[in-house]
Amino acid sequence: MKNPQHDEQNEAGDVAAEHVRIFDTTLRDGEQTPGFSMDRGAKLRMAQMLETLGVDVLEAGFPQASPDDFAAVAQIAGALRNTTACALARCVPGDIDSAGRALEQAQRSRIHVFLSTSPLHREHKLGMSKQQVLDAAVAGVERAMKLAHEVEFSAEDAMRTEPEFLAQVFSAAAAAGASTLNAPDTVGYMTPSEIAERFAWLIANVQRGQHVVFSSHCHNDLGLAVANSLAAVSAGARQVECTVNGIGERAGNAALEEIVMAMKVRGAWFGTDTRIDTKKLHPASRLLSELTGQNVQRNKAIVGENAFAHESGIHQHGMLKHRGTYEIMRPEDVGLAETKLVLGKHSGRAALRQRLETLGHAPDDAAMDEIFVRFKALADKKREIHDDDLDALARGRDPDAAGPWRLTRLDTSAHLGAGASASVKLRHDDGREVAEAALGDGPVDAVLRAMERATDTTLQLTRFQVQAVGEGGDAQGEARLAAQHDGRAWNGHAVSTDIVEAAAQAALAIVNRIAQQQNTTSTPSPRSTKTLGASR
Repeated sequence: MKNPQHDEQNEAGDVAAEHVRIFDTTLRDGEQTPGFSMDRGAKLRMAQMLETLGVDVLEAGFPQASPDDFAAVAQIAGALRNTTACALARCVPGDIDSAGRALEQAQRSRIHVFLSTSPLHREHKLGMSKQQVLDAAVAGVERAMKLAHEVEFSAEDAMRTEPEFLAQVFSAAAAAGASTLNAPDTVGYMTPSEIAERFAWLIANVQRGQHVVFSSHCHNDLGLAVANSLAAVSAGARQVECTVNGIGERAGNAALEEIVMAMKVRGAWFGTDTRIDTKKLHPASRLLSELTGQNVQRNKAIVGENAFAHESGIHQHGMLKHRGTYEIMRPEDVGLAETKLVLGKHSGRAALRQRLETLGHAPDDAAMDEIFVRFKALADKKREIHDDDLDALARGRDPDAAGPWRLTRLDTSAHLGAGASASVKLRHDDGREVAEAALGDGPVDAVLRAMERATDTTLQLTRFQVQAVGEGGDAQGEARLAAQHDGRAWNGHAVSTDIVEAAAQAALAIVNRIAQQQNTTSTPSPRSTKTLGASR
């Protein structure tokens, strides 16, 4: 562990804090998890947010996995300006060459090659001897060095690998040109004290260790991913691989926001810092939730809904006396407002923009015009507009889901014990107007069926979720839908004071995404389907 007295000097400025690189793998390790897949447009939006957040390295994907993954990595690599674009590859020529091609347009590129090293993986996964593993690692690094600005080598299942052999492989990889050596706890098996001991030993025993950056990549199978990552930092690791909201294989990866805020709040202990703009942590978390359709648990550290909420009378009393009694960080530090400022129909554009900026949103003038119109419309429906409402307004129009269809009329009627009926009217960008009606088990089911008839899009609804946004009986409803169409998963979300309208707009968002995708690949047929597989 660091010496607390030494670290207090760091805070005082006598000794500079050491920089820890944040290597984000949300779009690779995180996105490959069931339930968290994103299309190419969503990946690009998330990548742009991650660059704004300030991550040092962004692992955009595994190009050899599929043509779509290759295209996404290439698009992201060409869009990044300040963040290193990284692509994953096994230590095989085809993977490495694919990664190199995907990164050709990157301002700064990294190929991340990996190879299993543990006895279990060598025998049952690879069928390779120690010497074969050693030779493959060196060959992989040497090939990658010709195709990217820098190379990282990962020893998969490093923490269950014999330390002496791991040091041998790392030494060979460093000699071949790898500038970052990653020792992952692939199955989340280790404890913090073990991780710290192992990293300290590796740093002392790997040849050329003083010339490379040691990296930690911890999984959360035992709930120790963040603790293990921080233990690695304490032992000298200067890169941490993590994901927004801790998403990832099985129980997930180490959560970026928790690692960053631990080093910020306990800077005197760790003696380290990052270049993350912590005020963007909450907006990044919410964007990922929107893109994947997966909510963040309420009690999630740093970005959960309850992270800065106090209900206990004892806690409330303490907070009224001094906020430091029960808060070790400020909500403003992670992009949340300190107080619940209430806006209403008499509030002006300047007050709205200021509050949105406090919440971590920076809309341009055109976006602000649209938000202001919707703000006024909402203010006419609600007596009070809270921070959650404003956050929903800022996120409520997804540019990827805009057009070609617009909902211009929606009427529903429920019949006790006899289902419901709905009629919709839609306008297309080409000027067409379509009106359809349908029956359903309930108002939402009827609306979805009418929407499908109007837009001629087959959807197999797999999930429908509505939750309150804001406070009080007039709170808005946020609808999240997931559906299958043509063998692909699609997500849509929308916010309205009417949950039926929210569901309709969420379904329309999916339809518009499908239409946009079709327009980029081929000319869609004018009439293609008749029924909506709405969830009953």
